[in-house]
Amino acid sequence: MISVEEAMARVTAAFAPLPGEEVSLENALGRVLAEDVHATVSHPPADVSAMDGYAVRAGDVAETPASLTVVGEAPAGGCYEGEVAPGEAVRIFTGGTVPRGADAVVMQENTERDGATVTVKKSSDPGTHIRPQGQDFKSGDMGLAAGRRLGPHDIALAAAMNMSHLSVRRKPRIAVLSTGDELTPPGKTPGPDHIPGSNGPALVAFIESRGGEAVDLGIAPDDEGTLASLAAGAKGSDAFVTSGGVSVGDHDIVHNALGPCGLEVDFWGVAMRPGKPVMFGRLSDTPFFGFPGNPVSTLVCAVVFLGAAMDAMLGTAGRGSGEIPVRLACELKSNGKRQDFMRVRLSHDAEGNLTATPFPKQDSAMLSVLAEADGLLIRPPLAPAAKAGDLASVIALRPHLMAS
Repeated sequence: MISVEEAMARVTAAFAPLPGEEVSLENALGRVLAEDVHATVSHPPADVSAMDGYAVRAGDVAETPASLTVVGEAPAGGCYEGEVAPGEAVRIFTGGTVPRGADAVVMQENTERDGATVTVKKSSDPGTHIRPQGQDFKSGDMGLAAGRRLGPHDIALAAAMNMSHLSVRRKPRIAVLSTGDELTPPGKTPGPDHIPGSNGPALVAFIESRGGEAVDLGIAPDDEGTLASLAAGAKGSDAFVTSGGVSVGDHDIVHNALGPCGLEVDFWGVAMRPGKPVMFGRLSDTPFFGFPGNPVSTLVCAVVFLGAAMDAMLGTAGRGSGEIPVRLACELKSNGKRQDFMRVRLSHDAEGNLTATPFPKQDSAMLSVLAEADGLLIRPPLAPAAKAGDLASVIALRPHLMAS
């Protein structure tokens, strides 16, 4: 067996960022930028009003009340073509261009209008209620960096920078194949010796939640020929993942079935719990993961290894998908030789510290526990006993809980 750190290093070294492709702004949500995005316009494009009111010369309203002659109007998205002379004012609305000669805006609540005359009741210093040209960003400024996963706020910024299309990483295309005579598709009535197969749907969901495109190859029985035939569907994918059939046993057939098809094993067995029998290598030209059959083991391996591979393909490594510090909410016994990934609940204590409480049962077949878990608490090999309040590391499964 090798360590988790060594396994992680070998996995990430096998992947490189995928090429970019251009998508419309409407289809960019959740995608990862392949190139920096630079503004093609300035925002705002000119000095504009931040309020509904009157554009004035600040010197004219230094002493109030002051009566000025209204000579024009600057609506939102419009401008007054003339120049504001001493003693004059221009009616202006939020977003309207500040006319030449004016250097302040008086909000309408501080004025009183009577025909062509406006009385200013409160002075305004130069620059008051004016958003200067390029205050938000200037043409040529970099607004979004490559490697950013785009959210609604990023789409808004890209649109404001006048971008209709963006260059994003191609989605990693990952094939998934479940193995085992005992598995039936979810929704069908299982026989007395069968169980619904959960690993396939789980891996498909994981891949798509992380920005990939999953190709579900179905369920292969414990038959080498059938397994090899179904595995051929992974050709051309960026990675291929099987679940089940990688432990040492009479029915663990992945290695025997795929060996003649060009499977080259890099490692088989990692000092971790759950997920010890995980396999990694290459099936011809396709990077290959063989995950254990226990559903919790499969998903833990997906979070630890497949997630890292996808980060490498998308260029998002080191951008918030790693470990976070927490404090233990209870005592923990010393750990054995394998790195443990304990399912935990996360919460905040009275001081606002993020705390982790392990579930009492950590069985690798208990999906109900994993479904309730907020994170995976990392216990290094041979970690000594720990007390409540000690620092530890967690891989978050529900990132929204990180904020207090």
